[in-house]
Amino acid sequence: MEQRLQQLGTTSLVPADYQPLQVVGSKRWRQVWKQRLVLATLVCSDVSLALLIWWGAYALQGIWGKGALSEVAIITMVPVTAAWVGLRALLGLYPGYGLDSVEELRRHSYSVVATVAMLAIFAVGFQIGDLLSRLLLGLFFVGLWLLIPFTQYFVKWGLKEVKLWGKPVVVLSYKETGMSLATILDQEWKLGYNPIAVFHYRLDIAQSPSEGTDHQQVPAGIVDVVRERVVDTAIFAMSHARREQVVELVSQASVSFKHVLVIPNLSDLTSSAVARNLAGTLAIEIRCNLLNPWALRVKRAVDLCITVVGGSLVLPLIFVLTLLVYLESGWPVFYADRRMGKDGGLFPCIKFRTMVPDAEVLLQRILEENTAFREEYRKYHKLRYDPRLTRVGRFLRMTSLDELPQLWNVLKGEMSLVGPRPYLPRESEEIGATQSEILRVPPGITGPWQVSGRNHALFSKRVQMDAHYVRDWSIWLDIVLLVRTLKTLLFDRAAY
Repeated sequence: MEQRLQQLGTTSLVPADYQPLQVVGSKRWRQVWKQRLVLATLVCSDVSLALLIWWGAYALQGIWGKGALSEVAIITMVPVTAAWVGLRALLGLYPGYGLDSVEELRRHSYSVVATVAMLAIFAVGFQIGDLLSRLLLGLFFVGLWLLIPFTQYFVKWGLKEVKLWGKPVVVLSYKETGMSLATILDQEWKLGYNPIAVFHYRLDIAQSPSEGTDHQQVPAGIVDVVRERVVDTAIFAMSHARREQVVELVSQASVSFKHVLVIPNLSDLTSSAVARNLAGTLAIEIRCNLLNPWALRVKRAVDLCITVVGGSLVLPLIFVLTLLVYLESGWPVFYADRRMGKDGGLFPCIKFRTMVPDAEVLLQRILEENTAFREEYRKYHKLRYDPRLTRVGRFLRMTSLDELPQLWNVLKGEMSLVGPRPYLPRESEEIGATQSEILRVPPGITGPWQVSGRNHALFSKRVQMDAHYVRDWSIWLDIVLLVRTLKTLLFDRAAY
């Protein structure tokens, strides 16, 4: 993380005689050109890939013998690509600072769908529909939707490596909150917020930010940072400050910062809240999308489509793994554990058997005899180096292939591809008050905790992540989690 400037005991953002900041010189222009270079790189990468996808779709059309590329199709390629890039710009995807993966995928999908709609209207209006190959257009737009998110990720990663991606921000907070937020922003580099300074403020409950402060003695820390690094964004993480205090602090900060973000004390509710303007009054709308029956139907339809197609592809692998488990330790090959499903109903959660026979009896003996194992199991409800695992079982756990048979649970409707962890009945008491939320939906083969810490996460943290998943659910979140699961399986071998 870049150098952080910490300032303790300050209760005002700017000196009393402060005038609107006029930053001139090479540093401002360097920052301006840096952002222009980022925008140009993102736009050029999108345009280049769009043209490659177009010509790739044309090549596939030729292979399938669907005819040559018409002049109309060639001429249409440029305005279609331009319209798509323009829509992405209007949706704030260039550069897209502050957008998480879910919101970015949602806006990207909207841009593709809107471009298809515009092209359809244009084709009907000018009666050129017969001159445009539907196969070509279908391949083009499917390619755009699938490939652009991955390309954008690698382009942004490359920009980060050459220290171009992101813009500098300052964090204003109290005690450890600011440093924790700065760490999160560093880890979630794709947001594009690079914390360069953390300012700490101590505000008494009954004190106004401007009361009792000798402005002449206030170091010009924030002003210096703004002047030196050309910062236009400040983030307030002062959840315990009174409303009047925050309003006055934000008012003072607005003199120096173009963008001011205020983090409310709503972290335990949801991260997908929507701001509403009620006749000049700010309101936060909290939605639970999974209470919508249509959302559950869409989720079920996606589960079935992916499971049928994906299950057919991995069926030979399942046969091979079945044979390996049988050759090492005989029957039974599968293990069905009773887990809590939707609305608390129990169901047999099927896995490849990865442990020796009488594993539960052996577990109780291990926990009684080994204090370290007992403490580890109390925290994580798992043993990272479980002595009950067979050799094939250890490989299956490491690669998460032991969960492939759960595709049968998905087909039966007992599980979903993405969802909360399928909890054991004996864990019900430890789940606590959030159990009613978590059990609103079927458990998933994968979920937020599997891609955010895997088995190294504390049990309480897993419960918290599962509850947030249910509150924040969207089809875009499921897609992002599925992609991250593939990434975790391919690059994280510490799954067990």
